Amino acid sequence: MTREEAYALLTKYLKNPNLLKHSLAAEAAMKALYFRLVPPGEQHYTVEEKWGITGLLHDVDYEMAKDHPEKHGLMIFDKEPGKIPDDIAYAIKAHNYQRTNVLPKSTMDWAIVCCDQLTGLIVASALIHPDKKLASIDADFVLKRMGEKSFAKGADRHSIKLCDEKLTMSLEEFVTITLKAMQKISKELEL
Repeated sequence: MTREEAYALLTKYLKNPNLLKHSLAAEAAMKALYFRLVPPGEQHYTVEEKWGITGLLHDVDYEMAKDHPEKHGLMIFDKEPGKIPDDIAYAIKAHNYQRTNVLPKSTMDWAIVCCDQLTGLIVASALIHPDKKLASIDADFVLKRMGEKSFAKGADRHSIKLCDEKLTMSLEEFVTITLKAMQKISKELEL
């Protein structure tokens, strides 16, 4: 599956502009995490693209599953059987593992579990800044907001903090990598 094919599939099923931007943010984050988590000798363009496509498509069935959250991450495979490569499909199913019971196995699976929630927290952090720009915030700003329980209540802090155990990187490094990736596409994110 190419990035263009993945984007066409995404826009076929997702219409909400904020969900589309979230998907772009997850794609950027996954690509940046790929370069941190995959050793240089094992890096290859097609694998980098696979990580990006995983981020792009992780919420492809979000709107169709809105009344069935336990099926989010699963419903797309009834609509588009065989269309998404197996390893990407598994990561999509596993990113909502608390409800789908498809447990993450690979580093790519855990990366989408962790960054899915973090991208939302970063967007919320930017939106409370006076100019509402990603360029105006840094990792410390996001980490402080993360510590505020009443802030962005929907962002699952437990999933974000799994970066330490599952991705073997500190929370600060994880936030920094994800934020920088999102800042690079701030125009597309309109932030």
